Amino acid sequence: MYYPDELIEEIRARNDIVDVISGYVRLQKKGSSYFGLCPFHNEKSPSFSVSRQKQMYYCFGCGAGGNVYTFLMEYENLTFQEAVKLLADRAGVKLPEPEYSREAKEKASRKSVILEINKKAAKYYYVQLKSGRGAKAYTYLKDRGLSDDTIKAFGLGYSNIFSDDLYQYLRKEGYSEDMIRQAGLINTDEKKGVYDKFWNRVIFPIMDANSRVIGFGGRVMGDGKPKYLNSPETEVFDKSRNLYGLNRARSSRKPYFLLCEGYMDVISLHQAGFTNAVASLGTALTPGHASLIKRYVQEVYLTYDSDEAGTRAALRAVPILRDAGISAKVVRMDPYKDPDEFIKNLGAEEYEKRIREARNGFMFSLEMLEKEYDMASPEGKTDFFRETARRLLAFEDELERSNYIEAVASAYRISRESLEKLVAKTAVSAGMARPLSRPRRADGSSRDKPKEDGILTSQKALLTWMIENRTLYDKISGYIHPEDFTGEIYRKVAQLLYEQHEHGEMNPAKILDYFTEEEEHREAASLFNTRIRQLRTKEEEEQALRDTILRVKSHSIDERTMNLDPADMGGLQRLMEEKRKLEDLRTLHISID
Repeated sequence: MYYPDELIEEIRARNDIVDVISGYVRLQKKGSSYFGLCPFHNEKSPSFSVSRQKQMYYCFGCGAGGNVYTFLMEYENLTFQEAVKLLADRAGVKLPEPEYSREAKEKASRKSVILEINKKAAKYYYVQLKSGRGAKAYTYLKDRGLSDDTIKAFGLGYSNIFSDDLYQYLRKEGYSEDMIRQAGLINTDEKKGVYDKFWNRVIFPIMDANSRVIGFGGRVMGDGKPKYLNSPETEVFDKSRNLYGLNRARSSRKPYFLLCEGYMDVISLHQAGFTNAVASLGTALTPGHASLIKRYVQEVYLTYDSDEAGTRAALRAVPILRDAGISAKVVRMDPYKDPDEFIKNLGAEEYEKRIREARNGFMFSLEMLEKEYDMASPEGKTDFFRETARRLLAFEDELERSNYIEAVASAYRISRESLEKLVAKTAVSAGMARPLSRPRRADGSSRDKPKEDGILTSQKALLTWMIENRTLYDKISGYIHPEDFTGEIYRKVAQLLYEQHEHGEMNPAKILDYFTEEEEHREAASLFNTRIRQLRTKEEEEQALRDTILRVKSHSIDERTMNLDPADMGGLQRLMEEKRKLEDLRTLHISID
């Protein structure tokens, strides 16, 4: 639900960030801040900083940062509302009862009823599995090597051979036919009438990150088709944005996920001690899945089937994960088909070894690419390297691309210089502005925007300066206004910061309360924690400040000029006046005293 800004701020203020984070991370005071090992990435030297004055944390190693809400969202994998509730309980603050509009109430009510129905159905299926009717399904699960504890932990069940059994049970429980249908548990046929969607199947309840049953998967007993069947999409179930096993994997402290293809792979891995295994739900990996994964980990080990279809799925998944900022590696399970078979035959220790030997996703894709070329012939080898060069251009970051060029050159025993030249030639042939630049979009516009990247860095520097030093705020705000900042988050942070100064306060942690999404929190926090190069003299500092103000203001005027309506004479006059002041600023001395 929506909580008033005043209440969110009260709860945050009553939970000192140093006290809260000290419950998770060992902190040592150094100067005005506290430092410890970052809990969000592996490091040996403390780069995780917590400021009692700012009531914010920031890791100079991985960039994680925010206020006390953000920390709990990232560490405990909570939603913003869940973090508010946890901290409210900790501070003894009573939260108001939810208040919704009529439409919101109706939607919330439908979702609540569907979740109730799913929970009832899951319990019903579990009881059926343990009854005489479920003997065949229970034997199937035991033959697959699952223990009773694992069956219970994952809530596995059975839908019996009577095609409307669940429907009749739910109707007796008081649920309407319409709501049972909206839950995706029944279908209607002209001849059969209403019948259960799942019957004569082993049931795999699908849970969201908070362990609420949102849907079901069913594996048929016998030769029926399809072999596997999933719930249709409902108000609580979107298969492209949920992962099987995530409710359990999110609690694993391992810094990566094992991404599988099927339910049994996930369950077998968890039973073997690999509690960070998840799977997509009867669909190929999507950007939605990748975004969900990014909330929890920065690295994924693809442990798909070792057959041709599984290899193709892994090759499709690697770029999707890379685009989301997730590092991907591929676990090979030869000679076995999947993790379930592998562990049954070779055990968990050998599987752990395969994880350690996992191939980098891009290098694995090149290994598969090799099979399409005659590497014994000069022509085939040349064509292979041409395609490799084209793929290397997909790395937009120049440093990352350079590292991959080095890795490919080493792996395939060719000189780095020749591969770099081929990449450069390929870039030019593809119509790019410069060799080794970022690829162009389909419309011909370049993705490489060094000027804009520099502008964003300059804007971050101004925001950091303004919260660090009230005197600098007074200097900067005389020339730069919130509308001069690029991007919605930058501009909103600046607007809130300026409003605080107008009211005589400086509270960056409160500004972050405005951003309720984890990624927005992280980006907003980074605006206050830009590492500014240490300058040796006062004159150098003043020159850097003036140059930064000039850069941001000049870019702002250029942007507004390009987007100005030609008929807006008043706007044109204002811009001309700002340009005049900008020229004056170029010769003006800005003192930091």
